[in-house]
Amino acid sequence: MKKRVKTKTQLPLKNRWLLNIGAIVFLIAFIFIANQFLDSYIRRILNLCAIYTILGLSMNLINGFTGLFSLGQAGFMAIGAYAVAIFTVPLEARATIFYLEPMHPAISHIRLPFVVALLLGGLLAALAAFLIGAPVLRLRGDYLAIATLGFSEIIRIVFTNIQNITNGALGIKNIPTISNLWWTWGIALIVISSMVLLIRSSYGRAFKAIREDEIAAEAMGIGLFKHKVIAFMISAFMAGIGGGLFAALLGTVDPKQFYFTLTYNFLLIIVLGGMGSISGTIMSAFIVTIGLEWLRFLDEPLSIAGISIPLFRPGLRMVVFSLLLMGVVLFYRKGLMGQTELSWERIIGFFKKFGKKEGSQVGGDLSE
Repeated sequence: MKKRVKTKTQLPLKNRWLLNIGAIVFLIAFIFIANQFLDSYIRRILNLCAIYTILGLSMNLINGFTGLFSLGQAGFMAIGAYAVAIFTVPLEARATIFYLEPMHPAISHIRLPFVVALLLGGLLAALAAFLIGAPVLRLRGDYLAIATLGFSEIIRIVFTNIQNITNGALGIKNIPTISNLWWTWGIALIVISSMVLLIRSSYGRAFKAIREDEIAAEAMGIGLFKHKVIAFMISAFMAGIGGGLFAALLGTVDPKQFYFTLTYNFLLIIVLGGMGSISGTIMSAFIVTIGLEWLRFLDEPLSIAGISIPLFRPGLRMVVFSLLLMGVVLFYRKGLMGQTELSWERIIGFFKKFGKKEGSQVGGDLSE
C-alpha cells in the first residue's frame, strides 16, 4: 500500500488576486479613517511602524536574504535623514539655524521638493554603500559586522564636524514635518511590493543561494561580489529612504539620533520576525514599536500611598521588553516566521482549525 502524501491546497489565482485587492482596499480605508479620527499620538506610532518596517526590510535584505552580517544601517539612515533636512528646510529659516557658521554657499540657496530630497537621500546612501562595498564586502562574519559598524560611526562623526553643511552637533531644526499616514504607509507599501518582486526574481534567488552556500553559488555561475554589492546598495537605498521619512516625521535631525545602538533595534526586528521573512519583519516592526510605547510607563516614577517604588526608573522599560523578547526567542528560535512567508492559504487554514476547535468544544459541552 502506498502512502498518500498530503499536498498543500493552493488557492486559485483569481481568488488570490481578489484577496490581495481586498487587503489593499482595507488598508486604504484604515489609513483614511486613522487620518480623520485618530489622535496625533496614535498617528505618530503608526508612522513609526511604517518607517521601522522599511528599515527592518532594508536590514533583512542584506542580513536575512543574502546572509551578510552588516551593522551599518544607522549610517545609511543618517545620510538619508540629513539629505532631507538640508534640502527641505525653508530658505528664510537657514540663517537662524546655521548661526554659528553660515551654510555652505553651494547649497545655501537650494531647496528641493520632499519627494526629490527623499530620493536624493536614498541615492546618496546607495552611493556610499557602493564606495565602501569594494573593500568591506570581501570580509565575512564578525569582521564584516565590525567594519560596517565602524563605517556607521564614521558617518556620524563626519556629520558632527562639517558645521557649514550639517550644522554640526546642533543639528537641523524646522524641517517641514509630515504627520499624514499616506506618505509613510504609501512609501512602505511601495517598498514591500518592490521587496517581494525582488526576492522572487533571479537576483533574489541568487541572494538566497549566496546565503546558503557561497562556494556552491559561485560554482553555479553566480557572481558573488557583484550580487553582494547590489544587495548592499539596495539595502542602503531603502535605509536612506527610511531615514528621510524619520527626519520628516520628527522635524529635526541630530547626530546623537544615529548612534550604533539604533542599528540594534532593526536587528531586533529581523531576528524577532525571522531572518529571511518579509511578513515576519512587518509583524515584528509593529510588535517592537507598539511594545516599546506600551511599556513606557515603566520609565516613569511610581509611588503608592506616598511610598516610591525604586524599580520604576528610566531604563526599566528596556529591561522588561528584553526579558519578554528573550522568552519569545526561546520558544521561537528562528523568529515568528523563520524563513517562511504569511500566505492566504496559511491564514485560511488557521481560521479553519480555529473553527474546528471551537466547534468540537461546543459539541463536547452539549454532549455533557
